[in-house]
Amino acid sequence: MFNGDVKVAAMAVACPLDAQDVSQTIVFCQKHSRSISIKAGGYGTAGWAVGGDIILDLSKIVQAEIEPPKDDGTYTSIRNMPPPGTKGKERAAPNISDIAASGKRRRDDNARFRIYISSSPSVQTFLHPSGTTEPFRPSNRRRLDDSLQTDDSLPQNSPCPIIPSESAQSESASEQSATLTRSTPPTTPPPPSSEPLAPPAAADPFGYLDDGPGQNPPPMPSTSRPARFLPGSMFASPAFLASTQNMLTYATPIHAHAYVTFGAGMRQKEVDQFCAANPLEAQSLAGGPSVVPYHIPFAAHPVGSAVMLLGGFGFLGRLHGLSIDNLVEAEVVLADGRIVITSEREHPDLWWALRGAGPAFGVVTRYKARAFPVPVVFAGSLIYRFHRATAPSLIKHFRDCVKGAPRELYANVLLTAGPAGQDSLVVIQMCYVGPKLKGQEFLQAISSWDGERCLLNEVDEKSFLHQQDSVAQVLRGNAGNKWFIRSALISSLPDDIVNKTVLQFAQTPVGCTWLFELAGGALVDFENSCLPKSQRQAVFTVTALHQWDIDFEDPRCVESAEEWIAETLAPVTIGGPFPSFLGRHELPGRVMACFGENWDRLCEVKRTYDPSNFFRNSLWPLDAKGEAIPPETHEPEHIRF
Repeated sequence: MFNGDVKVAAMAVACPLDAQDVSQTIVFCQKHSRSISIKAGGYGTAGWAVGGDIILDLSKIVQAEIEPPKDDGTYTSIRNMPPPGTKGKERAAPNISDIAASGKRRRDDNARFRIYISSSPSVQTFLHPSGTTEPFRPSNRRRLDDSLQTDDSLPQNSPCPIIPSESAQSESASEQSATLTRSTPPTTPPPPSSEPLAPPAAADPFGYLDDGPGQNPPPMPSTSRPARFLPGSMFASPAFLASTQNMLTYATPIHAHAYVTFGAGMRQKEVDQFCAANPLEAQSLAGGPSVVPYHIPFAAHPVGSAVMLLGGFGFLGRLHGLSIDNLVEAEVVLADGRIVITSEREHPDLWWALRGAGPAFGVVTRYKARAFPVPVVFAGSLIYRFHRATAPSLIKHFRDCVKGAPRELYANVLLTAGPAGQDSLVVIQMCYVGPKLKGQEFLQAISSWDGERCLLNEVDEKSFLHQQDSVAQVLRGNAGNKWFIRSALISSLPDDIVNKTVLQFAQTPVGCTWLFELAGGALVDFENSCLPKSQRQAVFTVTALHQWDIDFEDPRCVESAEEWIAETLAPVTIGGPFPSFLGRHELPGRVMACFGENWDRLCEVKRTYDPSNFFRNSLWPLDAKGEAIPPETHEPEHIRF
């Protein structure tokens, strides 16, 4: 479990292979009055994914395909594509990937997918100089900044030392990094010193994942036509961008977008890896054949496929919209067991509600989404030491630099505390969707701040796949920790809010990260979903991401996040957060505020498609009678809180 603070009390786990299996499981639960919860990743940290009597684990529904648009711009409907694992109707594209879904593969991949050093080896070395991840123990305060510490080895106010990213390093160095990525074991929190909190192995509700001998599958094959020109695996190789053969920066995509169909059991990182390994045709600068990877606008790693239902704001969001804005069709199993295909033309009310509140309306088993060409990004992090005296100036400088930024530019600034004994940091992340030539001016503006010495600047050209790991790398999160998340959308970032934020953050425990993401851009272009226009007009999305060791109790980990979001940011808050940022113990009013003026219509659609509130293990804050319920009553029990 990503959030180790959730107690699993389910009676059984069902592992469907397709929508028909999901339907039969739902009918069974309805017949025997058993609640159900959906475990597919992305269902938040509140524990809803494992809160039912029966857990529906979708991890075996993992087929993926990519297709360019037809001549008329349309796509092949999911209903005309074969179910996962079958040889039925003709596929929309060549049989690119039927990913092996053994339990052993899932367990092995859980460890592999939570290693994020490939995003930037220089950031990894900076954050973990000893090569290990320190635990987040709130009782041990981080180093305070009452006196501004300086490093005599570099002059104060010197420009950021630019560290060449992995894209500018030699192939041998990249091979060494790749070896490190494969061989580094996942970091796990230390076991509690008291009585074990977990049940014995024989009682592990997910023991079925260890289903006997198995082997990891080979890399996802690409049988698409572009593979005969250039290997798709080059987009997973940082060294390729530094190669003299690199013409990706100047490759012209043939298609404005493509369509990717994928099973709900795929984690977002798996989908991104699949897209990188299966690029589509493009034209090179010389006019010859080339290829370009197409990516779905996702949030940064690590999240699950359910961002397609709850929001999904990431590096491509300002250019192409949220994840939900790029969903074009879905295969959904309803509360009565019916299997429907929903889109703008079919079941329009369900389609409207699904994109923003989907887990409360059905079980999506397959998604079809738009993906866009991303040959290269100019992206990375600038890292500064956090000082109460200078951090407000840096945040205001960032705010002013990104005001009026083009849609191609994503940017955030985050404050991150700890681990224990280490300095707190201010990290600015930028991602220009394009080459260095066009993105350099934004880096120059942001890095021109001279109030503190920049400890690290590793912004450079990268593949989008590697950039997707960058947020997780800076968060230094561990599965099995306790997690607490609060978020808001704000209309502005005035000086007094910045000043109060810095003072409050200086008192937070280690393991706390506060994030400001530049919003706007294409987010305002989409209106036909249950997320109201007012939310989309926010200037920043703001999030407190707190984690701490499972064997520690510290009320500040919760209280500091609540105080910052509910009180300090209140004067500039617009409604509720994007639903993908809803966390534990959210009051019903905050959930309703996510949907603003659309809430009444959303309730009407709920009464039509799920009148008995069968999908109660979700963000939905009402009971079957339509009355608000305390969040504790529809979240699983927490081991410690």
